[in-house]
Amino acid sequence: MSNASRTAPAVLAAALLLTACGSETALSGGDAGGGPVRAGALCPSEFSRYGSPPSSAPSESSEPSAGPSGTPTALPLPSGPAENGVKITALYAWGPQSGCAGVSYSADFELTNEQTEAARYTLTFGFLSDSGGPVDNAVRTVGAVGPGRTVKGSVVMGEQVGNAPEVTGVTVTKVRSVPEAEASSASGTCPESGMRLHADEGDAAMGLRVVGLHLVNCGTRPIRLDGYPKLTIQDEDHHTVDGVRILQGTDQIGTGVGGDGGPQPVALRPGEAAVAGLAWRNTTQAGEPVNAPYVRVWATPAADPVMVVPELDLGTTGKLGVGPWRKDETYRESASTPDL
Repeated sequence: MSNASRTAPAVLAAALLLTACGSETALSGGDAGGGPVRAGALCPSEFSRYGSPPSSAPSESSEPSAGPSGTPTALPLPSGPAENGVKITALYAWGPQSGCAGVSYSADFELTNEQTEAARYTLTFGFLSDSGGPVDNAVRTVGAVGPGRTVKGSVVMGEQVGNAPEVTGVTVTKVRSVPEAEASSASGTCPESGMRLHADEGDAAMGLRVVGLHLVNCGTRPIRLDGYPKLTIQDEDHHTVDGVRILQGTDQIGTGVGGDGGPQPVALRPGEAAVAGLAWRNTTQAGEPVNAPYVRVWATPAADPVMVVPELDLGTTGKLGVGPWRKDETYRESASTPDL
Protein backbone atom coordinates (compact mmCIF):
# COMPACT_ATOMS: atom_id res chain seq x y z
CA MET A 1 0.00 0.00 0.00
CA SER A 2 1.52 3.27 -1.05
CA ASN A 3 1.42 6.36 1.11
CA ALA A 4 -0.64 7.99 -1.60
CA SER A 5 -3.44 5.50 -1.06
CA ARG A 6 -3.85 6.85 2.47
CA THR A 7 -4.45 10.43 1.36
CA ALA A 8 -7.82 11.87 0.49
CA PRO A 9 -8.56 12.26 -3.24
CA ALA A 10 -7.97 15.69 -4.74
CA VAL A 11 -11.51 15.86 -6.02
CA LEU A 12 -14.56 16.32 -3.89
CA ALA A 13 -14.56 15.57 -0.18
CA ALA A 14 -13.93 11.92 0.54
CA ALA A 15 -16.67 9.70 1.89
CA LEU A 16 -19.73 11.71 0.84
CA LEU A 17 -23.03 10.02 1.55
CA LEU A 18 -25.01 8.78 -1.44
CA THR A 19 -27.21 11.85 -1.81
CA ALA A 20 -26.94 12.88 -5.44
CA CYS A 21 -29.96 14.80 -6.70
CA GLY A 22 -31.15 13.60 -10.06
CA SER A 23 -30.16 9.99 -9.39
CA GLU A 24 -31.65 7.21 -7.36
CA THR A 25 -30.64 7.47 -3.75
CA ALA A 26 -30.65 5.02 -0.89
CA LEU A 27 -29.81 6.15 2.60
CA SER A 28 -30.76 2.94 4.36
CA GLY A 29 -31.70 -0.62 3.60
CA GLY A 30 -31.36 -0.32 -0.16
CA ASP A 31 -34.66 1.49 -0.84
CA ALA A 32 -34.19 3.62 -3.94
CA GLY A 33 -36.09 5.60 -6.50
CA GLY A 34 -35.63 8.02 -9.38
CA GLY A 35 -33.49 7.70 -12.46
CA PRO A 36 -30.13 8.64 -13.92
CA VAL A 37 -28.99 12.21 -14.56
CA ARG A 38 -30.30 13.46 -17.87
CA ALA A 39 -30.52 16.70 -19.82
CA GLY A 40 -32.54 19.20 -17.84
CA ALA A 41 -32.06 17.30 -14.56
CA LEU A 42 -30.83 18.80 -11.32
CA CYS A 43 -27.17 19.57 -10.85
CA PRO A 44 -25.32 16.85 -8.94
CA SER A 45 -25.64 16.96 -5.17
CA GLU A 46 -23.86 19.82 -3.39
CA PHE A 47 -23.32 21.61 -6.69
CA SER A 48 -25.45 24.48 -7.91
CA ARG A 49 -26.39 26.40 -10.98
CA TYR A 50 -24.13 29.38 -11.56
CA GLY A 51 -25.32 32.24 -9.38
CA SER A 52 -27.61 30.00 -7.31
CA PRO A 53 -27.00 28.46 -3.89
CA PRO A 54 -26.76 24.65 -3.70
CA SER A 55 -29.84 22.75 -2.63
CA SER A 56 -30.14 22.50 1.15
CA ALA A 57 -31.11 18.84 1.25
CA PRO A 58 -31.40 15.88 -1.12
CA SER A 59 -34.73 14.53 -2.24
CA GLU A 60 -35.65 11.06 -1.05
CA SER A 61 -38.76 10.85 -3.23
CA SER A 62 -38.98 8.84 -6.41
CA GLU A 63 -38.55 11.96 -8.56
CA PRO A 64 -36.12 14.87 -8.08
CA SER A 65 -37.70 17.98 -6.64
CA ALA A 66 -37.69 21.23 -8.59
CA GLY A 67 -34.47 23.21 -8.45
CA PRO A 68 -31.57 24.58 -10.49
CA SER A 69 -31.26 22.63 -13.72
CA GLY A 70 -28.25 21.70 -15.80
CA THR A 71 -27.61 20.20 -19.22
CA PRO A 72 -24.81 17.62 -19.12
CA THR A 73 -23.34 15.97 -22.20
CA ALA A 74 -23.64 12.19 -22.23
CA LEU A 75 -20.37 10.43 -23.08
CA PRO A 76 -20.06 6.96 -24.63
CA LEU A 77 -19.69 4.25 -22.03
CA PRO A 78 -18.61 0.73 -23.01
CA SER A 79 -20.94 -1.91 -21.63
CA GLY A 80 -19.49 -4.43 -19.24
CA PRO A 81 -20.23 -6.61 -16.24
CA ALA A 82 -20.44 -5.34 -12.69
CA GLU A 83 -17.20 -5.32 -10.72
CA ASN A 84 -17.58 -6.50 -7.13
CA GLY A 85 -21.27 -5.62 -7.30
CA VAL A 86 -20.74 -2.15 -8.82
CA LYS A 87 -21.75 -1.31 -12.39
CA ILE A 88 -21.23 2.08 -14.03
CA THR A 89 -24.32 2.99 -16.02
CA ALA A 90 -23.58 6.46 -17.42
CA LEU A 91 -20.87 9.11 -17.78
CA TYR A 92 -21.54 12.84 -18.24
CA ALA A 93 -19.46 15.92 -18.99
CA TRP A 94 -20.44 19.12 -17.20
CA GLY A 95 -18.94 22.48 -17.98
CA PRO A 96 -19.78 26.18 -18.01
CA GLN A 97 -22.37 25.51 -20.69
CA SER A 98 -24.18 22.99 -18.46
CA GLY A 99 -25.30 25.58 -15.92
CA CYS A 100 -23.74 23.73 -12.95
CA ALA A 101 -20.88 25.29 -10.99
CA GLY A 102 -17.92 23.36 -9.64
CA VAL A 103 -18.34 20.05 -11.47
CA SER A 104 -16.54 18.76 -14.57
CA TYR A 105 -17.74 15.15 -14.87
CA SER A 106 -20.12 12.77 -13.16
CA ALA A 107 -20.89 9.07 -13.43
CA ASP A 108 -23.99 7.07 -12.48
CA PHE A 109 -23.60 3.68 -10.90
CA GLU A 110 -25.56 0.77 -9.48
CA LEU A 111 -24.40 -1.08 -6.38
CA THR A 112 -25.71 -4.53 -5.44
CA ASN A 113 -25.00 -5.99 -2.02
CA GLU A 114 -24.04 -9.58 -2.82
CA GLN A 115 -23.45 -10.41 0.83
CA THR A 116 -25.83 -12.03 3.32
CA GLU A 117 -26.08 -9.06 5.69
CA ALA A 118 -26.50 -5.30 5.46
CA ALA A 119 -23.22 -3.59 4.57
CA ARG A 120 -21.69 -0.13 4.31
CA TYR A 121 -19.57 0.57 1.23
CA THR A 122 -16.70 2.84 0.28
CA LEU A 123 -16.27 3.04 -3.49
CA THR A 124 -13.31 4.54 -5.33
CA PHE A 125 -13.78 5.61 -8.95
CA GLY A 126 -11.11 6.55 -11.44
CA PHE A 127 -11.90 9.10 -14.17
CA LEU A 128 -9.76 8.25 -17.22
CA SER A 129 -8.35 10.09 -20.23
CA ASP A 130 -8.57 8.94 -23.83
CA SER A 131 -5.26 7.09 -23.40
CA GLY A 132 -6.65 5.19 -20.43
CA GLY A 133 -4.48 7.06 -17.95
CA PRO A 134 -5.90 8.42 -14.69
CA VAL A 135 -7.15 12.01 -14.59
CA ASP A 136 -8.55 12.02 -11.06
CA ASN A 137 -10.21 9.85 -8.42
CA ALA A 138 -13.37 10.27 -6.39
CA VAL A 139 -14.63 8.37 -3.36
CA ARG A 140 -18.24 7.72 -2.34
CA THR A 141 -19.51 6.17 0.88
CA VAL A 142 -22.85 4.36 0.62
CA GLY A 143 -24.91 3.82 3.76
CA ALA A 144 -26.48 0.55 4.85
CA VAL A 145 -27.46 -1.58 1.86
CA GLY A 146 -29.58 -4.61 2.65
CA PRO A 147 -28.53 -8.07 1.47
CA GLY A 148 -29.46 -8.64 -2.15
CA ARG A 149 -30.60 -5.04 -2.59
CA THR A 150 -29.49 -2.68 -5.38
CA VAL A 151 -29.08 1.08 -4.98
CA LYS A 152 -28.26 3.75 -7.55
CA GLY A 153 -26.23 6.90 -7.20
CA SER A 154 -23.71 9.18 -8.85
CA VAL A 155 -20.15 10.25 -8.23
CA VAL A 156 -18.72 13.65 -9.19
CA MET A 157 -15.34 14.85 -10.32
CA GLY A 158 -14.88 18.48 -9.32
CA GLU A 159 -13.91 21.35 -11.60
CA GLN A 160 -10.53 20.83 -13.24
CA VAL A 161 -7.65 23.25 -12.82
CA GLY A 162 -5.19 24.05 -15.59
CA ASN A 163 -4.81 21.95 -18.71
CA ALA A 164 -6.03 18.63 -17.38
CA PRO A 165 -6.87 16.09 -20.09
CA GLU A 166 -10.47 15.46 -21.04
CA VAL A 167 -12.21 12.54 -19.40
CA THR A 168 -13.50 9.86 -21.74
CA GLY A 169 -13.99 6.95 -19.35
CA VAL A 170 -14.50 5.93 -15.75
CA THR A 171 -13.75 2.75 -13.84
CA VAL A 172 -14.31 1.24 -10.41
CA THR A 173 -10.84 1.04 -8.87
CA LYS A 174 -11.67 -0.20 -5.38
CA VAL A 175 -14.66 -1.52 -3.45
CA ARG A 176 -14.57 -1.88 0.32
CA SER A 177 -17.47 -3.06 2.46
CA VAL A 178 -18.03 -3.68 6.14
CA PRO A 179 -21.04 -5.24 7.86
CA GLU A 180 -23.34 -2.45 9.01
CA ALA A 181 -23.46 -4.02 12.47
CA GLU A 182 -19.64 -3.76 12.70
CA ALA A 183 -19.10 -0.38 11.04
CA SER A 184 -16.50 1.83 12.72
CA SER A 185 -17.31 5.40 13.68
CA ALA A 186 -15.38 8.49 14.71
CA SER A 187 -18.52 10.50 15.47
CA GLY A 188 -22.28 10.36 15.39
CA THR A 189 -24.69 8.29 17.45
CA CYS A 190 -23.09 6.40 20.30
CA PRO A 191 -23.42 2.60 19.87
CA GLU A 192 -25.19 0.52 22.51
CA SER A 193 -21.78 -0.62 23.72
CA GLY A 194 -20.98 2.96 24.78
CA MET A 195 -17.75 2.80 22.75
CA ARG A 196 -16.87 4.31 19.38
CA LEU A 197 -13.87 2.79 17.63
CA HIS A 198 -12.16 3.75 14.39
CA ALA A 199 -8.77 3.60 12.65
CA ASP A 200 -6.93 6.72 11.57
CA GLU A 201 -5.32 7.34 8.17
CA GLY A 202 -1.98 6.10 9.47
CA ASP A 203 1.56 6.89 8.40
CA ALA A 204 3.99 5.18 6.07
CA ALA A 205 7.73 5.73 5.70
CA MET A 206 10.49 3.53 4.31
CA GLY A 207 8.29 0.45 4.28
CA LEU A 208 7.09 0.88 7.88
CA ARG A 209 3.33 1.30 8.35
CA VAL A 210 1.68 2.60 11.52
CA VAL A 211 -2.08 2.95 12.07
CA GLY A 212 -3.80 4.06 15.28
CA LEU A 213 -6.93 2.42 16.70
CA HIS A 214 -8.94 5.05 18.58
CA LEU A 215 -11.57 4.18 21.19
CA VAL A 216 -13.84 6.81 22.75
CA ASN A 217 -16.09 6.29 25.74
CA CYS A 218 -19.24 7.94 24.35
CA GLY A 219 -21.53 6.32 26.92
CA THR A 220 -22.52 7.21 30.45
CA ARG A 221 -20.48 4.66 32.37
CA PRO A 222 -16.73 4.27 32.93
CA ILE A 223 -14.83 1.80 30.75
CA ARG A 224 -11.82 -0.18 31.92
CA LEU A 225 -9.18 -1.49 29.52
CA ASP A 226 -6.24 -3.70 30.44
CA GLY A 227 -4.29 -5.36 27.66
CA TYR A 228 -4.29 -5.48 23.90
CA PRO A 229 -7.08 -5.29 21.35
CA LYS A 230 -7.96 -8.69 19.90
CA LEU A 231 -7.64 -8.83 16.12
CA THR A 232 -8.49 -11.04 13.16
CA ILE A 233 -7.39 -10.22 9.61
CA GLN A 234 -9.59 -10.58 6.52
CA ASP A 235 -8.82 -10.46 2.80
CA GLU A 236 -10.83 -8.65 0.10
CA ASP A 237 -13.44 -11.43 0.11
CA HIS A 238 -13.79 -11.24 3.91
CA HIS A 239 -12.06 -14.59 4.39
CA THR A 240 -9.92 -14.92 7.51
CA VAL A 241 -6.22 -14.68 6.69
CA ASP A 242 -4.16 -17.43 8.29
CA GLY A 243 -0.40 -17.58 8.60
CA VAL A 244 0.11 -14.04 9.95
CA ARG A 245 1.50 -13.74 13.48
CA ILE A 246 -0.20 -11.03 15.53
CA LEU A 247 2.42 -9.85 17.99
CA GLN A 248 1.69 -8.22 21.33
CA GLY A 249 3.71 -5.04 21.18
CA THR A 250 5.25 -3.28 18.20
CA ASP A 251 8.92 -3.42 19.21
CA GLN A 252 9.54 -6.41 16.90
CA ILE A 253 8.27 -4.32 13.98
CA GLY A 254 10.01 -1.02 14.67
CA THR A 255 11.09 1.29 17.47
CA GLY A 256 9.48 4.57 18.41
CA VAL A 257 6.04 3.78 17.01
CA GLY A 258 4.26 4.03 20.36
CA GLY A 259 3.40 0.40 21.04
CA ASP A 260 6.33 -0.74 23.18
CA GLY A 261 6.13 -1.88 26.78
CA GLY A 262 3.54 -3.96 28.57
CA PRO A 263 -0.11 -3.11 29.06
CA GLN A 264 -1.29 -0.96 31.95
CA PRO A 265 -4.83 -0.60 33.31
CA VAL A 266 -6.71 2.25 31.61
CA ALA A 267 -9.84 3.81 33.10
CA LEU A 268 -11.92 5.95 30.74
CA ARG A 269 -14.59 8.28 32.03
CA PRO A 270 -17.34 9.31 29.61
CA GLY A 271 -15.80 11.60 27.02
CA GLU A 272 -12.30 10.17 27.40
CA ALA A 273 -10.38 8.10 24.86
CA ALA A 274 -7.69 5.48 24.42
CA VAL A 275 -5.43 4.53 21.54
CA ALA A 276 -3.57 1.41 20.45
CA GLY A 277 -1.21 1.13 17.49
CA LEU A 278 -0.90 -1.32 14.61
CA ALA A 279 2.52 -1.60 12.98
CA TRP A 280 3.86 -3.68 10.12
CA ARG A 281 6.38 -3.67 7.29
CA ASN A 282 5.69 -4.34 3.63
CA THR A 283 9.03 -6.01 2.94
CA THR A 284 8.74 -8.53 0.13
CA GLN A 285 11.19 -11.40 -0.28
CA ALA A 286 10.59 -15.05 -1.16
CA GLY A 287 6.99 -16.17 -0.90
CA GLU A 288 3.55 -14.81 -1.59
CA PRO A 289 2.90 -11.28 -0.29
CA VAL A 290 -0.15 -10.76 1.93
CA ASN A 291 -2.53 -7.89 1.20
CA ALA A 292 -5.54 -7.78 3.50
CA PRO A 293 -7.70 -4.66 3.77
CA TYR A 294 -9.86 -5.57 6.77
CA VAL A 295 -9.22 -6.04 10.48
CA ARG A 296 -11.90 -7.03 13.00
CA VAL A 297 -11.18 -5.49 16.39
CA TRP A 298 -12.47 -6.47 19.84
CA ALA A 299 -11.59 -3.65 22.23
CA THR A 300 -12.14 -5.95 25.21
CA PRO A 301 -12.88 -9.68 25.38
CA ALA A 302 -16.57 -8.94 26.03
CA ALA A 303 -16.95 -6.18 23.41
CA ASP A 304 -18.69 -6.57 20.06
CA PRO A 305 -16.31 -6.58 17.08
CA VAL A 306 -15.74 -3.48 14.97
CA MET A 307 -14.30 -3.72 11.46
CA VAL A 308 -11.69 -1.21 10.30
CA VAL A 309 -9.97 -0.95 6.92
CA PRO A 310 -6.24 -0.23 7.42
CA GLU A 311 -5.32 -1.80 4.04
CA LEU A 312 -2.62 -4.11 5.40
CA ASP A 313 0.18 -4.75 2.91
CA LEU A 314 2.27 -7.13 4.95
CA GLY A 315 4.61 -8.18 2.14
CA THR A 316 6.11 -11.55 3.01
CA THR A 317 6.92 -10.62 6.61
CA GLY A 318 3.98 -12.56 8.09
CA LYS A 319 3.84 -10.25 11.13
CA LEU A 320 1.51 -7.58 12.48
CA GLY A 321 2.30 -5.83 15.75
CA VAL A 322 -0.42 -4.44 18.03
CA GLY A 323 0.32 -2.13 20.91
CA PRO A 324 -1.49 -2.08 24.27
CA TRP A 325 -4.30 0.33 25.03
CA ARG A 326 -3.04 3.66 26.33
CA LYS A 327 -5.05 6.63 27.50
CA ASP A 328 -5.19 9.32 24.81
CA GLU A 329 -4.38 12.48 26.73
CA THR A 330 -4.75 14.58 23.57
CA TYR A 331 -8.45 13.76 23.12
CA ARG A 332 -11.01 16.19 24.46
CA GLU A 333 -14.78 15.81 24.34
CA SER A 334 -17.42 17.68 26.33
CA ALA A 335 -19.18 15.17 28.56
CA SER A 336 -20.07 14.60 32.16
CA THR A 337 -17.35 12.71 33.99
CA PRO A 338 -18.66 10.79 37.00
CA ASP A 339 -16.17 9.42 39.47
CA LEU A 340 -14.87 5.91 38.82
